[in-house]
This record gives sequence, C-alpha cells and structure tokens, in this order.
Amino acid sequence: MEHEALASSGLPDRPARDRFRWGSPLAVALAGYAHALSIAWPFAPLPGLATGQAWGGLQLASLVLLVWQLERAAHQPGFGLRQGALLGWCFATAMLCGSFWWLYISMHFYGGLPAVLTVLAVLLLAASLALYYALASASYVGLAPRSALGKAGVFGGLWLLAELARVRLFTGFPWGEGGYAHIDGWARPLAGWIGVHGLTFLAAFLAAWLVALLAGVRLRRAGPGGRLQGCGPARPAAACLALLLGAWSLAALPPATLTLAPGTALRKPFGVTLLQGNIPQDQKFQPGSGVADALRFYGAQMQLAQTPLVVLPETAFPMLPEQLPEPYWSALKTKFSAGEQAALIGIPLAGAGGGYSNAVLGLKPGAADYRYEKHHLVPFGEFVPPFFQWFIRLMDIPLGDFNRGAPAQASFEWRGERLAPNICYEDLFGEEVGASFADAATAPTVLVNVSNIGWFGNTVAIDQHLNISRMRALEFARPMLRATNTGATVVINAQGQVTHALERHTRGALVAEVSGGDGLTFYARWVSQFGLVPWWLLGLGTTALALASRRRTIRRC
Repeated sequence: MEHEALASSGLPDRPARDRFRWGSPLAVALAGYAHALSIAWPFAPLPGLATGQAWGGLQLASLVLLVWQLERAAHQPGFGLRQGALLGWCFATAMLCGSFWWLYISMHFYGGLPAVLTVLAVLLLAASLALYYALASASYVGLAPRSALGKAGVFGGLWLLAELARVRLFTGFPWGEGGYAHIDGWARPLAGWIGVHGLTFLAAFLAAWLVALLAGVRLRRAGPGGRLQGCGPARPAAACLALLLGAWSLAALPPATLTLAPGTALRKPFGVTLLQGNIPQDQKFQPGSGVADALRFYGAQMQLAQTPLVVLPETAFPMLPEQLPEPYWSALKTKFSAGEQAALIGIPLAGAGGGYSNAVLGLKPGAADYRYEKHHLVPFGEFVPPFFQWFIRLMDIPLGDFNRGAPAQASFEWRGERLAPNICYEDLFGEEVGASFADAATAPTVLVNVSNIGWFGNTVAIDQHLNISRMRALEFARPMLRATNTGATVVINAQGQVTHALERHTRGALVAEVSGGDGLTFYARWVSQFGLVPWWLLGLGTTALALASRRRTIRRC
C-alpha cells in the first residue's frame, strides 16, 4: 500500500531515491555550468547565437533543472534538507567555477602562483561563495510551499538573497549573476525598471513556477501522519499561454526613461577617441619593455587625436605622473591645457596621506586636474584582506595595495556633458553606479569604464564584462564608453547596444561619436535613493511569508 501511495503521488520508490541521491548532484553541477555559459556563450557560434552573446533561455533551463531536483529532495523525509543543501552547493560551485575560471590565468601565469595552488584557490573561492546557494536551496526544501505561486515566490526570494549576499559580503563579487543572461532576451525591456537583480529574481521565480505547473501533480499533506497524496493535475497549457502573454506584454513596455522636462533640447553628439594599447600583461610593468612601449603608443596617439575627448585604459601609464619623464608629461599637459580637447587617463595617483590609488586623471583647458579614485577594490589584486598577507607573498603581482576612493564621486564635466568614470569591475555594482543619479540636474550623462582585462588573457572574461557594461547602460539609459588594454574597447549606446568596437587583442584607436543622455529611468530613481534595500526586503519578505504559512499548516495538522 505504501509503495502504491508513493507511486500515485509521483514520488520514486526507495531504491530509485537512493540512486537519485548520487545522480542528482552531477546533474545539477552540469546545470550550474550551463548557467555560467548563459552569461556569455564562449564557444563557436550556434544558429541565432553569436560567440560572447548572452543566452537567457539556457539560464532559465538550468534553474528549472535545479528546482526540479530540489522538489524531488523535498519528498524525502529525514534527508531532504541535506540533499537540498548538497544540490544547491554543487550547482553553485559549478556555476561559479564556470563563470570566473579565468582567475587561474592572472594568479598562475602573471602572479606566479603554482598551478595546483591556483586551482585550489579558484575552487575554494567558488565553493565558499556556493554556501549561500546551499543555504537557499536547503531553505526552499524545508519550507516546501504548496501552491505554484508560493513555490515560485519563495525560490525567487531565496535565490535573490543568495545573489545579494555575493554583492555585499566580503567586499562583494557578484560576477556571473543570472540576470545578465537576459541582456538580449525577452526580459530586456525590464532592465530600466528593475535592474539586473530584478531580472535575477524574475528568472528564478519563473523557473520554480514552471516546475510547479508542469509537474503533473501537486502534493499536499493530509492528516497527522503527514502522508503525501495527489490533489489534482497541473495545467501546463494555461501556464505556457500565460508565459507567452507575459513575454508579449514585456515587449510592449514603454521606454524606461521618464519624460523630459518641456523645452529640454536633445544633446548634440561629440567625438571621442578610445585607445587600446594591447600591452602584453607580462611586460606591462617592466620599465625596459611594456612601460616604454606604453609611453610611445599612448603618447603618440594622444598627440594625434583630433576629437574633443580622448580616453585611455586602466593604468595605461603604470607609474605615478611625477615618475613620468618630464618632457613627456609636460607635452601632454600643454596639449590639453589649451585648445579644445580633454583627456581621461588611467594612471595611479599618490594620496594626500600616503600610498596611491588606482585612478583616472582628467585633463582639460582652464581647469585643475580632475581625479577619480577607484572605490570598489579587487581583493588580492588591489588590497590585501586581513590574514592573507601570506597568500600575496606567494604571488608576484605589482601594485597590490591601493587606497580606496570615496563613493559617488563627482563627474568630469566637459562640453556640457557629465562623464562618470568607473574602473575595472566597478561597473559590476549597479547600486554604486546609481548613487550618482540621486539628482537629475547633476546625474551623469555618459558612463566611462576604463579596464585592463589583459590579466585574464583572450577568454570569455572579455565578453562577460562587456555584457555587464551593456546592462549598466540599459539600466540607466546612458551611453557607456569602454577603453581597455586588450578589449573590449567599444561604444555602447543608451539602449545597451554596441555601436562601435575595436578588434580585440590588437593595437589601435577607436574614433566615434556619442550622444549623452538625459532623464532618469525608474530604476535610476529608486536605486539612487534606496540602493539594495528593496531587494533585501523582497527576498526576506517572501521567505517570512512562506515560513508563517508553513507554521499555520503544521498547527492545523
């Protein structure tokens, strides 16, 4: 009788469940790797899918497989919580290793860390961050909501909390977040309304909803014994129709930029030159090779540039301005102190209290030098976390301990535009970029990212970072200029589309025209005021509601 009850409720018998315990971790690990591929496809193009393109459908499918396995774990009394935690941890470890495996290149090839230790370091980082998702998955199994919408809301909220933990804890490293997979997909119009974290929640919500609706049977607890019984079929056709209608309505959403004030004139395009030196990373800080090469290339290109703005990559000059040859620096200062041109230069700057910062130096006629100092530093690359000096001593990475700049620094004003620089992976933190949009009158009109992805070779890291920058442009309806050492050096318009690009791992100058943006998106308005608080409340609120509902159910039983 018990076997028949289990079969009728859609649960596997005990031998099948024993096999499931060992087979599911492998399945969800493969799904986690597929999630990493969805952020930027790293392989040869497929029909309708270019190399480097995001693939939202694959991201959604990977979460569907995870939720399906978590639902199976939820039907295993006495073992479900442990199985759920294991499944979430396996999924996330594979997802994170697949997202930032290229850290191996920077630590081993350029940092000199032995290969075995490098592999262990990347794996340990991924496995540690995966604990957030293990907790979220175990919590989902433990709460076990009954309705389809309940399951969707709880899984979406818990998954969002795991992603937010990656944003905030231990300085934050949310690289590979699921919402970036939808930069080109059906959910794209929502970016200017709810941002990447909203897209992450929406994808997780839909994955759990689909699993609940398409499972064929829903389960409920009956009687004090808590025996599981079937309580009616799901309606997959209705679910699919609802999804199609939802996708159609998203495509019809109005633009996220709010109406401009009457009489506001459209901004005129201005010319920009973005430089890409392609200095080999293993020579970049060597005085006799990479430094001399950078001085020759960037110095010549800045003198030849004819556009109103010239932008150089992160640490284009890998030394302090006062360490540059005096005739060289004086010539550049003279060019940009008169005439009608300005420059944004990636260069380390000395701090007033000692030390130095990873910075952008702005030069323009008739004004003091502009400084932007990087606020969100990279652990181990730009600052040493407590108790990890021993780890840094194992590597040979120059410029390894920077000062931290202030948040929400002033923009660089030039020709009526307000250009807001960010350095390296700072554009990964949209809430920090959004802090400058609190006042529409002083909000940036153009975003500028200067980077050096040369640390990670010719890998998918370039495409991933490009999609991150595109998401920021879409969220704030602002163009993004990207000047990098090896790529991707591009111009992204306010709709998140690449309009001009240099070939990667080549040396050159990208000349283009860009139009600054006005008005504030809905996302820019609320994220500048509240930051991540609404998303924390959403994640915690859905979890609290599910917990309260479960307690009421237990009392009735």
